[in-house]
Order: sequence, then C-alpha cells, then structure tokens
Amino acid sequence: MRTRPPKTAVLVAQRIVADISREHKAPGDRLPPEHQMLADYGVGRGTLRESLRILEIQGVLTLKPGPGGGPIIRRPDSSSLETTLTLLLQFEQAPYRAIAESRLGIEPLLAQLAATRMSPELLAELTDSVTVMREGIDDQSVFLETNKQFHSLVAAGSGNALLNSTIEALLNLLDGSAIGVDYPEKRRIAVVEAHQAILDALTAQDPLEAEASMRRHIDEYFHYLTQTHPEALERPIVWQDF
Repeated sequence: MRTRPPKTAVLVAQRIVADISREHKAPGDRLPPEHQMLADYGVGRGTLRESLRILEIQGVLTLKPGPGGGPIIRRPDSSSLETTLTLLLQFEQAPYRAIAESRLGIEPLLAQLAATRMSPELLAELTDSVTVMREGIDDQSVFLETNKQFHSLVAAGSGNALLNSTIEALLNLLDGSAIGVDYPEKRRIAVVEAHQAILDALTAQDPLEAEASMRRHIDEYFHYLTQTHPEALERPIVWQDF
C-alpha cells in the first residue's frame, strides 16, 4: 500500500524548525517577516500560514497579532504530548489502570538513572519538596502539589529526555486525583515516608536502592488503589479529566 506524501505545509514546518536549530535561535526570538519567509520557502501565503499554525499547535511558536507581531519562538513543553496521549488513550477506551501499570515500568527506572545523574541543584529541590510535604501533611492541596513536584524532579534528574517528557505529560493523572482518588492522612504520611526513602537512596547515589525504593512506593500506590478505589482503576481516561 502506498503511503500519502506529507503535505507541503508539514514539509515547510519541518524546514522552519530545522532553520531555527541551525541558526541557534532561542525562545523569544522572532522569525523573519512574512514576505521574507514566502521568498525563503517558495510557497504561497496560505501554505506558509498553515505551516505556522501547525508549529503554534505543537508549541514551537506563538503567533502575535497586530503591528510588530508575527511568529515568536517558544520552547515546546509537555502540554501537546499530554493532550495527544490522553486522546490516544480515550480512543483506545483505556482505563486508568493503564496509567497505574505504566508507572511500575517507568518510574523505578527513572529513579535508578537519577541516582547517578541528578544534579546537586535538583537534589536540593527534591529535598525541599519532601520537607514541604512533611510540614504540610494536613493540607491535601499541598500534598498533591508536592507529590507532583517530587516525581517531576526525579524524572528530570534521570537525564532521559524521552522518559522525562512522558512523565511530565502524565503528571496531571499520575496521582489519580483527577478521577476522584483521595488521600487520607494515613496515606499521606505513608507517601512522605516513601519519598524520604527514595530521597535517601538518591542522596547516597545508590541506583539499586533508588530503583527498589521507587518500586516499593509505586507498588504500595497500586495496592492502595486496588483496595480503596477499584472503580477508579476501571474508569475510562477522557480528555476533560486533564
């Protein structure tokens, strides 16, 4: 079966990104004016604007209207991947169980990598997150925010851009709060102790213990969901949950 060739607008969008990289442009820099881009890429106004719109959707550009406006470069974040993954899971009719099971495979590996790759600055932020969670243990909103921060920092500390981006894209669903999972004080205390054990292993730069501590933490999380929120595990993932 023959595959359809990429649209011209997609090819031009790819050329624009290649030129941004080649010219070492940074977030906040402007692209050339429209008349110059039309000449540079040899396409019509409609195709160029479609290309820019594609890049805007992907988080590569911001299109500023009006005089002095135009396309401004930005750094893509995980929001586009977040939407794509959620929509993919929704069309597959995947339950939340898919997220919970994925954590068992991804996060212990991230902790193992972070044990030897995490910078002192990230480790200091991780230490602070555990302290804030412990001191604010009575406040579930503080708990949820620092919980996300902890797992985000471990992912960043792994030095693996692909796995880090995946976790960042899923942060809003990882703790289950978006689908009604709650955390009574006893559970919050257990989580902060698990975070402390992971932090201790990362501080000691012990990959095996970091991996084991994270695996125990995610195993306990999965067991908690199974025992207290079995209906949440089977709830279909939908875009508006994000």
